[in-house]
Amino acid sequence: MPQDRNKTVLDNGIRILTKQMPHVRSVATGVWVNVGARDEKAEEAGLSHFIEHMIFKGTKRRTALQIAKEFDAIGGQCNAFTSKENTCYYAKVMDTHVDTMVDLLSDIFLNSVFDPGEVERERQVILQEIRMLEDTPDEHVHVMLARNIWGNHPLGRSILGTWDTVTKFDSNAIKTSFNRAYQPERIVITAAGNLQHESFVELAAGAFGIIGKENDFPERTPPTMGWVTTAYPKDLEQVHICLGTEGVHSSDPRRHACVLLNVVLGGNMSSRLFQEIRERRGLAYAVYSFASSYCDSGLLGVYVGVAKANTEEVIRLIMREMNRLKEEPVDSAELRNAKEHLKGGLYLATESTDTQMTRLAHNEIIFGRHIPLQEVVDEVEKVTAEDIMALAQDVYKDGAVSLSLLGPVDGNASYEDLLAP
Repeated sequence: MPQDRNKTVLDNGIRILTKQMPHVRSVATGVWVNVGARDEKAEEAGLSHFIEHMIFKGTKRRTALQIAKEFDAIGGQCNAFTSKENTCYYAKVMDTHVDTMVDLLSDIFLNSVFDPGEVERERQVILQEIRMLEDTPDEHVHVMLARNIWGNHPLGRSILGTWDTVTKFDSNAIKTSFNRAYQPERIVITAAGNLQHESFVELAAGAFGIIGKENDFPERTPPTMGWVTTAYPKDLEQVHICLGTEGVHSSDPRRHACVLLNVVLGGNMSSRLFQEIRERRGLAYAVYSFASSYCDSGLLGVYVGVAKANTEEVIRLIMREMNRLKEEPVDSAELRNAKEHLKGGLYLATESTDTQMTRLAHNEIIFGRHIPLQEVVDEVEKVTAEDIMALAQDVYKDGAVSLSLLGPVDGNASYEDLLAP
């Protein structure tokens, strides 16, 4: 590992990784748990997200207000997020306040009381978050697409859970799930900024080293993918379209080709979909492609919001561009531009302590090792037009397309003909 990066494994198995950035005055820290929405049973849907909210609602030492005040008093930023596979509690402070930051993060992580009264109050907040998602069609249609593709598998469910599941969680259920899931072998602590590794480990180990080992957490079940087309009528101005096909998992050797394919298809303003649908035809304001990768599955998708009258035309245009990637190699100039776009984003992001902290965690959780940025760039440079075309042929199979439509559509209409090659 390079001299500016260090790793220590505590006796209980928690991994601590740091990157020293002496030219900055900040330190970003994340406590990562390799547990997320995909690790829930159907009746637990939304429980990981509920735990994330409750972590900030009071400990044995601090009330929720005291937690907020102490972070504000040091000019710090603190937040958390839950994804399909991970939960992260992160903070960013000036380098003079690292000890306070670690004390606060460790306190909320280790000593949260999950007070029943706070659970009831936070339940209402989360229920409103669910309603807000339902009122945000350009986000809600992605949840619908995931349900189409993964069905009853946890990857097919919303991270937020459902109204029915969230209303049933109580303090005991939250405590039990927290104690079962937040095990040392699943915890990675990362920090980047103006810090010394040994000093940071000393701070963190004193708190997190007390977590005991248990090994009763269930293994993840690989999903199977289905290809379903659904139309959800709703009184909206636009039809929100989300189309998805098979992608690649997070450690797939083809992942660099996948990222470049996504850039070419709809990943920036010069991409094929943006230029064809928005710039040349004026059919949409928002149009983009996306790639989602998990430990054992992946999704390549396209989103666009259009007027009802343009729905079928836009779907045909998306399918045309996807099929072009199967049939014609990307030309050298387009591939070069995609590589430079990707490399530029990678290099610019490294200037952020937040990004460096996140990158440490992702590399450790997914690959179990540090991956130098130059190694990533070298792999990107190796990708050929033929690699992208071969990947497109693998993932854009006839009939292996899911489509979700939300808005002023006929719920009984058939759209399968639009997905034909």
